[in-house]
Amino acid sequence: MINTAGRKPVIRIRPTPQAAKIASIVRRHGLHTVCEEALCPNITDCWGRGEATIMILGDTCTRGCRFCAVKRSPSPPPPDPTEPLRVAMAVKEMGLRYVTLTSVTRDDLPDGGALHYVRTVRMIKRLSPSTIVEALTPDFGGRRDLVERVVRSGVDVYAHNIETVRRLTSAIRDPRAGYDKSLKVLSWAKEAGAITKSSILLGLGETVEEVVEAMQDLRDAGVDILVLSQYLRPTPKQVPVAKLYTLEEFKTLEREAYNLGFKYVLAHPLARTSYRAYEAYLKAVGRS
Repeated sequence: MINTAGRKPVIRIRPTPQAAKIASIVRRHGLHTVCEEALCPNITDCWGRGEATIMILGDTCTRGCRFCAVKRSPSPPPPDPTEPLRVAMAVKEMGLRYVTLTSVTRDDLPDGGALHYVRTVRMIKRLSPSTIVEALTPDFGGRRDLVERVVRSGVDVYAHNIETVRRLTSAIRDPRAGYDKSLKVLSWAKEAGAITKSSILLGLGETVEEVVEAMQDLRDAGVDILVLSQYLRPTPKQVPVAKLYTLEEFKTLEREAYNLGFKYVLAHPLARTSYRAYEAYLKAVGRS
């Protein structure tokens, strides 16, 4: 539940039998879901719809973006070679109609973890051919060949988050990230034939004009699906919230985004990249 008066959203998560079932399967296969670990407010809704977001490649990132509370290390543990099969088995057991694979950034790996994505996607498609698979990836060091390999693995949606506007990128994201680098990743994925998606966090100090400019840049890169969400400071170690947007402000930006040509726009304070992902996919492919 949220308010529209500029106060911090109130989040209540209500457990359901379906959520408990999925949580049990996730634990049994030794997996991590962003849904649980990020305390996502949409967890019971998504799991009830047969959608989930699974984190691969460990839980420790090599980068240090100032809005993110994920653990950091220059040398995380190596990827588990059994993970692709375990993920695929869990997806099949959960009966998911849509799964999002995401990960920390792994600059320590020669391929940035791209081939781990490829193996996981292929294994899911082998065991659950009807499941729609989204890959929400890091930038793989800005290597086009790695982006294209992930697209060719059989993903249905390729997502990469630009996170913020151009002016704030160097202050908010890790120096190894980049505004134009992210746009290139999305453009390469589109040119390789994928449906593409990106997200912008609002409330980091951007102006409305800068948000519109970023949305236009994403459209110029061929992005099909846009998510706009409110930045909520995870802990006192991250940058403070500069502004809490009202629902009406989100609706205004949503209308502007549709005017720019996005096929699907989700604009809401509690929206997350993978929320209502199946609905977004259907809109993007023209099925609804």
